[in-house]
Amino acid sequence: MEQSKEHVLTHAFSQVIYKMHLILRVARILMENGADSDRTAQYIMRTAAYMGIPPENVSCHISYTTIMLNIKDEERTYTRFSKCRTHRVNMFLLSGVSRMIWRAMRDAWSLEVFEQGLDKLLLRANPYGSFMTALGASFACAGSCALFGCDLPAFFITAFCAFLGFYARRFCNENGFNGYAGIAIAAFTATFAAVLLENLHLSHTPMLPIVACTLFIVPGVPLINAANDLLNHFITSGMTRAFDTLLIVGSVAFGMAVALRLGYITEFAAVNLSPGEIYLYHPLAAAVAAGGFSMIFNVPKRLLWVVCIGGIITILLRNICMFEFGMSQAAGTFLGSAVVGVIALQAIHWFHTPNIVLTIPSAIPLVPGILLYRFFVTLLDINNVSAEALLNAMRNGIEGATIIIGIAVGVAIPSIFWSRQIQRNKNNQQKKLLASRFVDQED
Repeated sequence: MEQSKEHVLTHAFSQVIYKMHLILRVARILMENGADSDRTAQYIMRTAAYMGIPPENVSCHISYTTIMLNIKDEERTYTRFSKCRTHRVNMFLLSGVSRMIWRAMRDAWSLEVFEQGLDKLLLRANPYGSFMTALGASFACAGSCALFGCDLPAFFITAFCAFLGFYARRFCNENGFNGYAGIAIAAFTATFAAVLLENLHLSHTPMLPIVACTLFIVPGVPLINAANDLLNHFITSGMTRAFDTLLIVGSVAFGMAVALRLGYITEFAAVNLSPGEIYLYHPLAAAVAAGGFSMIFNVPKRLLWVVCIGGIITILLRNICMFEFGMSQAAGTFLGSAVVGVIALQAIHWFHTPNIVLTIPSAIPLVPGILLYRFFVTLLDINNVSAEALLNAMRNGIEGATIIIGIAVGVAIPSIFWSRQIQRNKNNQQKKLLASRFVDQED
């Protein structure tokens, strides 16, 4: 049996169809749970290497909904494809798949053990549960509201409204609603609750909960991945992600616009979002926001504190650049993201996790969801807005897009400037793990 396992792992085309099935399954898990196309392609090649398939014999084509895999030998070629049915964000699975592939290389797992590992990983896909994830969504929005300068009552109002919106979306998903319709309903629920509570005059900053209570829906990871795909020449996948996120943001804006109209709220686009004291409570607010988003994204529990520190670093660096040095929000956001990206280059060795698990949740509080929502809300009411308001909305949209590009480029700084060195180190590590297997085969 042991000899058979070694034969399968050292002979490229032994059980090749089964190997392709497992490679595509790994790729599908990654694409369906928040990995960008370039990372998915890297993991395809790494999984094939573990199975003894040389990289020159492997080709793949990745789009947003379909993954195609081709493996060829001297006589024939094998082609399989897999469909990606859903798209969500689950950092627990991304981290788990990465660690599992390295362990499979190190310990020469059989293909059956590898498949069982995938099965067990999927069974533990949500480390927090529904209620804890809802609390994460609540405090992600409340922390973001605190970054805008809200008072304590507004903080808890935002958390309560986001909690309602999260469960509204969950109800829609469980009952088979169209995904975009569910997002619009969730945005309406959270915003309308905030509008009703605004009339009670419980807070000195009553408009900020209305602004922040839907931020748990903002498609920050898909937006960053869309920019990453375009920067890495996965044009089709990047464009599809971009249009999907535009539909999500548009759905949120539609739900918010209906709630604002019913509540006779007209000053949504004019709410001042300039923060107050950026050194006193902003570190705590940033940690709360980053930690909340991390729970939504199912970041492994052992890494929550790391991401909270990353959120503090990104927010403080952005604010210092903006308020102390007079830089634009896009430039400050880029620098904050870039610093975290560089730090993560070393931190991944300390915590044994892909850098995406550390960098993106840390940078998500920087995503300009409010600017994008304002842009779409104004467009939905375009017949009733002045030329000045329309111009301001266009400015919000352009600034939001610029900030997203800044985040994507910032967190990708290591791969932009040190991609060859990073890949060389991973290849060397991969060769060391596989060396003994192939030496034994030659003997």
